[in-house]
Amino acid sequence: MAQTSPRGTYAQVAETLRKKIGSGKIREGLPSEAKLMEQYGVSRSTIVRALKTLRADGVIESVPGSGWFVAGTGDRRPLVDRVEDFLVTQGLAVGDPFPSENALCSEFGVSRTAVRSAIAQLEGRAIVEMGPGRRRRIRNIPGQKERT
Repeated sequence: MAQTSPRGTYAQVAETLRKKIGSGKIREGLPSEAKLMEQYGVSRSTIVRALKTLRADGVIESVPGSGWFVAGTGDRRPLVDRVEDFLVTQGLAVGDPFPSENALCSEFGVSRTAVRSAIAQLEGRAIVEMGPGRRRRIRNIPGQKERT
């Protein structure tokens, strides 16, 4: 990004991002702040100011722990809730193998760390348990009566 004026750099970054969103080059999630810093060759404070400008204009929204997203796109519920819904919509039953970490990472576009955190929460909710051969399996289906 050409820096003609330090005060205007954030506005240039914001406008470039706005155009990418408008043209569909960015459809849902924005790159991380670190990637934006690298891409535009500017400081974190410049990126943050550009993102706050877009948020104030209603173009993007921040999801704590997840990043910045185009406003009105995607499911912003916690991953654990989305995984529960996924189990139901896939028609899985008690005793079925639980989807692999890789499959969940691909399905939801999240990191392995995020998936492991969601799995730990599901284990705490008695939805998932460790089965034979250290393979997870479904213990209960959300919304159905718990197995004893």
